[in-house]
Amino acid sequence: MSVEKVLVVVESPKKAKTISSFLSKSNDGRKYDVLASYGHVRDLIPKNGAVDTEHGFKMNYEVLQDQKKHVDKIVKSAKKSDLILLAPDPDREGEAIAWHILHILCDSQAKIEEKVARVVFYQVTKNAVLEAIQSPRKIEPSLVNAQQARRALDYLVGFNISPLLWRKIRPGLSAGRVQSPALRLIVEREDEINAFIPKEYWDFEAITHVDSQAFKAKLTHFKKEKLEQFSFTSEAQAKAVEQTINSMDPQSLTASKVTKKQRKRNPSAPFTTSTLQQDASRKLGFGTSKTMRIAQQLYEGIEINSEQVGLITYMRTDSVSLAKEAIAAIRQHVTKAYGENYIPDKPNFYKTKSKNAQEAHEAIRPSEVHLTPQKVQKFLDKDQQRLYTLIWQRAVASQMSHAVFDQVQVDLTHTDICQFRASGSTINFPGFLSVYDSQDEQDHKLPEIEEGMTVPIDQFSKNQHFTEPPPRFSEASLVKTLEEYGIGRPSTFTSIISTLVKREYVSLDNKRFFATDVGRYVNRFLTMHFPKYVDYEFTAQLEENLDEVSRNEREWVPVLDEFWRPLDVNISSVDESVSRQDATEIALDENCPECTKPLVRKLSKAGTFIACTGYPDCRYTRNENEENEEKLDKQCPECEHPLTYKYGRYGKFIGCTNYPDCKYIEKMPDVVIDVTCPKCNEGKFIQRKSRRGSTFYACNRFPKCKNAISHEPVSQSCEQCNHPIMMRKETKKNGIQFVCPECKHTVDANN
Repeated sequence: MSVEKVLVVVESPKKAKTISSFLSKSNDGRKYDVLASYGHVRDLIPKNGAVDTEHGFKMNYEVLQDQKKHVDKIVKSAKKSDLILLAPDPDREGEAIAWHILHILCDSQAKIEEKVARVVFYQVTKNAVLEAIQSPRKIEPSLVNAQQARRALDYLVGFNISPLLWRKIRPGLSAGRVQSPALRLIVEREDEINAFIPKEYWDFEAITHVDSQAFKAKLTHFKKEKLEQFSFTSEAQAKAVEQTINSMDPQSLTASKVTKKQRKRNPSAPFTTSTLQQDASRKLGFGTSKTMRIAQQLYEGIEINSEQVGLITYMRTDSVSLAKEAIAAIRQHVTKAYGENYIPDKPNFYKTKSKNAQEAHEAIRPSEVHLTPQKVQKFLDKDQQRLYTLIWQRAVASQMSHAVFDQVQVDLTHTDICQFRASGSTINFPGFLSVYDSQDEQDHKLPEIEEGMTVPIDQFSKNQHFTEPPPRFSEASLVKTLEEYGIGRPSTFTSIISTLVKREYVSLDNKRFFATDVGRYVNRFLTMHFPKYVDYEFTAQLEENLDEVSRNEREWVPVLDEFWRPLDVNISSVDESVSRQDATEIALDENCPECTKPLVRKLSKAGTFIACTGYPDCRYTRNENEENEEKLDKQCPECEHPLTYKYGRYGKFIGCTNYPDCKYIEKMPDVVIDVTCPKCNEGKFIQRKSRRGSTFYACNRFPKCKNAISHEPVSQSCEQCNHPIMMRKETKKNGIQFVCPECKHTVDANN
């Protein structure tokens, strides 16, 4: 009797290697051949007509040129196989890849469909793979249709609006169904920041002590009036308060009220794709693409003791649920490691915010909880270890008991003049905080204070503040906002961000997004002429329609038809009625100083500038920020006009004041930081810009020394690992901190 030959097709060669190692040890009497498709094997033909809008949105595919050799290998093996199991990733995209492979196989051999089935692995472990192999199913048409509809929509937007941008603004631009609303978010935030007017306000703080333990208290009431943020908005008002407090007897504060209570804090749900990206950014400094790349490696398998092991479950998911077996294993581990009081009586369950949490049935978790970060550390590189630790800790903590805090609040009063309030919080029972703290909460203990006790004012200070504009988006906060609006899905967030940067619609500086001139003009064009298609609610509703298709609640062709028909009319109308001048010029409320005709802001290849509408009769131009330009005592070598500092998409540079008639530019001299590079002990750090526009600091002996760090270096050794330098990092939440580039130990700059 011949041995049954089985072909298993997955997406990546690494995953193929891991699964092959499992199947080679199975005793089911089969012979397995595991091959990789290397991702997508077919896509729409790259020309007009790829989606036939006149004939039921028929989609015309072709095998990708780079994939032909992999496809040929799959077809060849399939002809020799008795059973073909298609096992791409367990989401809509993976289902579509399986469907494309099936179509290619059907074209190569008659009746081959009868021996083709679909299997899915939510975790790449031996047991999970062997169980999945024994539970094949048919390819799910609703998931395929949802992915086809998504691809068709992206094509219809990109292939029809993008050429419009080329004609009206500049060649090489693109529009995207999800990319364009994301760009709108960034530009609108930039506009908010530019329009923001800071408001001054003052608050007051006293330092006092009990039994030699000093603590701080905030002024909450002054002359029986409760203080709000803007109670005092000038230095004169603040000085009047200061004089009144300083004229009091310094021993005159009385503890009028002491309130003690307990507060509980529950653990967070295990990671979804979005929350993993956000926490990896906040805690590890990873960008979304780096997070997903490393998560993919952990999912597909790491070699541990000469065996490939998938360490985490599938990482593209919007579900927050865990399998019963996983919950039981976590509870058992926690009981053994921490004790029974660290486990709640019943498992913790979480509700998803997404209406469609079915692309992967579980949240992201370790495949085997007994594989602790310490056990696998020697098999992982540094970044893999850090991300795996984050995932392991979050999943384990999600099934632990809540933390309990003892909170104390003390009101300190002086007759009718003032009242201060001091607050303290200590951890009574750490619960899940023993494993994972998403807020980095620490003790802030007050001394023992009883009502009626007198405490002194050792020091009183007034503090000036100014309101701040909303912060620019980081990758993490942009992902969070997109998710809140319901725009995009777990598998799309990374590609959205990379496209915005690649097209130079935005730049990244200190991990924050800045809208470029091109991004602003593209957003202006789309919001003016295609407002419906960059509307947040419309985009979110379209995502929900696609989810309904994936749940087999709606047909995909009507969804496409409802979207395309009005868009087609809109495109034709804009193409005829909007000129290139309309798209690249913005009227200003200002007249030309030479001919009195209106001035406009114009977009050029090098950025924006101010020009006269009387061109070519009047050739008046000026740099948009000319009044703020720093003139140099140096003339242009080409036209002898003065040189000045300018700002472009890659930062500061030296340019001619006679631009655009003269386009002479010079690079800025390197900004040298007087800190010796600890790697070569010779070079100094200089400020650099990456291809993506973010600032970093590198050794000036490059390429001999390739040392680089993400933040400004400081000549201060780390107290934890003795590394000779630290990095200066400033955030709105934490202020200025020093961070070790080696061990990530962080200290407050004021300590």
